[in-house]
Amino acid sequence: MDVIHKIGRRKTAVARAYVAPGKGNITINKKDLANYFTTATLQYKVKQPLVLTNNDANFDITVNVFGGGITGQAEAVRLAISRAMCEVDAENRLTLKPEGLLTRDPRMVERKKFGQKKARKKFQFSKR
Repeated sequence: MDVIHKIGRRKTAVARAYVAPGKGNITINKKDLANYFTTATLQYKVKQPLVLTNNDANFDITVNVFGGGITGQAEAVRLAISRAMCEVDAENRLTLKPEGLLTRDPRMVERKKFGQKKARKKFQFSKR
């Protein structure tokens, strides 16, 4: 098997995942998974597609991720790994699809409008 390259996106975060056969090491931006995503919730999100497909010790994964915040980056990495798992074995799609791990979340931050404080919040009106 050759190295599989897949891209995942969430909000403004973009993750490029390179999946190769190995012992289960996950490296993100040249750091270990536990050092890059320090909270257990974010680590769980990244490992979720591997655990569901029982491949958590079969592949070495290298990820380059940039843009967005820490949660958006974790979800972008999750999408990239999910797409790679589908290319490894087509049967994995049947377990990942019902969990919603193959769907790109389209929600983005709404832009700020002219003459308003934020996207929807208005300036306070006073009668002075």
